[in-house]
Amino acid sequence: MDLVESGHAVVKHGLAGWQRRYRTTAVVADLLGGAVVSFGAAALRHAMFGGQTELWLASAASTKIAVLLMPIAWVLCLARAGAYAPRYLGTGNEEYRAIMRAMVVLLAMAAVLLYALKLDLSRAYALIALPSLVIVSLVLRWLLRDNLARARQRGKALQPTLVVGRVDTVGSMIHQIHFDPAGSGLRVVGACVSEVDPDRPLQRTVDGVPVLGGPEETLRAVDELGAAVVAVASTPELAGDSLRRLGWSLEYRDVDLLVAPGIVGVAGPRLSLRPANGLPMLHVERPLTGGISYRLKAIVDRLLALLAVAVLAPVFAVIWVLIRVDSRGPALYRQERIGSEGRPFTMLKFRSMVVDAESRLPELVDRSDGNGRLFKMREDPRVTRVGRVLRKFSLDELPQLFNVVAGQMSLVGPRPPLGREVDEYEFDAVRRLRVLPGMTGLWQVSGRSDLSWEDSLRLDLWYVDNWSLTLDLQIISRTFRAVFKGSGAY
Repeated sequence: MDLVESGHAVVKHGLAGWQRRYRTTAVVADLLGGAVVSFGAAALRHAMFGGQTELWLASAASTKIAVLLMPIAWVLCLARAGAYAPRYLGTGNEEYRAIMRAMVVLLAMAAVLLYALKLDLSRAYALIALPSLVIVSLVLRWLLRDNLARARQRGKALQPTLVVGRVDTVGSMIHQIHFDPAGSGLRVVGACVSEVDPDRPLQRTVDGVPVLGGPEETLRAVDELGAAVVAVASTPELAGDSLRRLGWSLEYRDVDLLVAPGIVGVAGPRLSLRPANGLPMLHVERPLTGGISYRLKAIVDRLLALLAVAVLAPVFAVIWVLIRVDSRGPALYRQERIGSEGRPFTMLKFRSMVVDAESRLPELVDRSDGNGRLFKMREDPRVTRVGRVLRKFSLDELPQLFNVVAGQMSLVGPRPPLGREVDEYEFDAVRRLRVLPGMTGLWQVSGRSDLSWEDSLRLDLWYVDNWSLTLDLQIISRTFRAVFKGSGAY
C-alpha cells in the first residue's frame, strides 16, 4: 500500500483560527501577568524593606533590570518549555507541566546570569516574584482552558479528525472522542475502515460518522475533509513502514498523527517509552491501588473531610431543620453499601424521600429513567419538596463526609454500589471494588444520572487504574461546577 504521493502539490492546513487566538491570548496574558507580578513584587519588597525612599530610586540596578525583563524572560521560558505548543492547547495537563518546567528554566537562567555578570538581585524580590509567576500563570491558563472547554461543549474549537482502523476499534474510538469533546478537543468528521470480514460490504457509516473507504484512502480522505488530525486505531494495514510513510505524507500537510496503541483505559502518566533493540515499546506502570500514595490519599481525604464538616456545620443544621419540618421521619437516611474489597458499610445521606420509599419501589420499577441496572426517575413521586432541592445540588450527600472521616469512603472514587448491584457484577465490574467508593468521581462530573451503565462503569474503571492526587483535585474542582449546574441530578 502506497501512502506517499510523489511529485504533486499537497494542501497545508496550518493552525486553526481558534488555535491562533488561544495562543495569542495566552502569550498576552502571561506577558501582562508577568508584568503585574514583577512590578508588584518590587513594590511589596519596597514596602517591607525600602523605608521612605522612592521605589525606583531605592532599587539596585540589577533589580531594575530584572523588573523590566522578567515578563519577557518568563514568556520566552514558557515558549521554550512548550506551553504554547498547538498540540497541547486545551487538552491534558501538559500546559500546566510546561509552566512548572518554565520556572525551572527561568531559575537556571537567572542563576547563570547573576553569577556570570556578578549582579546583585534582591533575594526578597526573587522570593516574592518567582512563586507568584507560577501561581498567576497557572490561574490564567486555567481560566483560558475553562473558556475553551465551554466553547467545545457548544461544538466549537474542535479539530476535525479522520479516524482510521478496523471497524470495531474505530467505533469505540469515535464513541470515546465524542463522549467528552472538551477533553479530547476533537470532532470526528470521517473514517477509513477495514472490515473484519472481507466478504462483508463496506459500511457507509460508523457510529454516525461517514466512511470514506479503507485505510488506503486515508490521504484522499484527509484532503477531501480538510482534517487537521488523523487518529489511527490498531490495524494491520497501517503498521510499521506503512504507518511511517503515512506520517511523512501528513507532515507535508501540517496534519497531526495520533496513534492509539490498542491499550484501553490507561492514562498517559502510566505510559513510558521503553526501547528494546531499536523497537519502540510502551511500558505500562501498575495502578496505584495501594502503597504510600494510596495511604497519603486516605490521610488527605480525612483531613479535608474534617475541615469541611467544621466549615459546613451551620449548613448541616439548617438542612436538618428543613427536612424535619417538611416531612415526618428522621433527617438522616442510612443505607448499606458495598465498599473497598467488598466490605459492607452504612452510608449516610440526608433523607430526600418519604419514609416508606423502599416499600413503594416495586410499583415504580417499570417507570425507571435510569441507566439500565440503576433505578432512577426524573420525577420520582417519593421525593419530598426539600429533597428535590437537596438532590438537585447534591446537598443530600453531605453526611457522607462522616463516612470519609471514618475511612469507609473517599472524597473521590467510584460510585458506592448497593449489595444487589454487586451480586450482578461481571468480572470487569468487580474491579470497581478495588478502591474506596467516593462522594464524587468521574461519573459525577461527566453526566451523573444521565450516563448509561456502560459509560459509568468505564469511567469508574478508568479512575481505579489511573487515579492520582492531581486527578482527584481536578475532579473536585469540576464537581463544584457540575453541582452548581444541577444537570443530571434526580
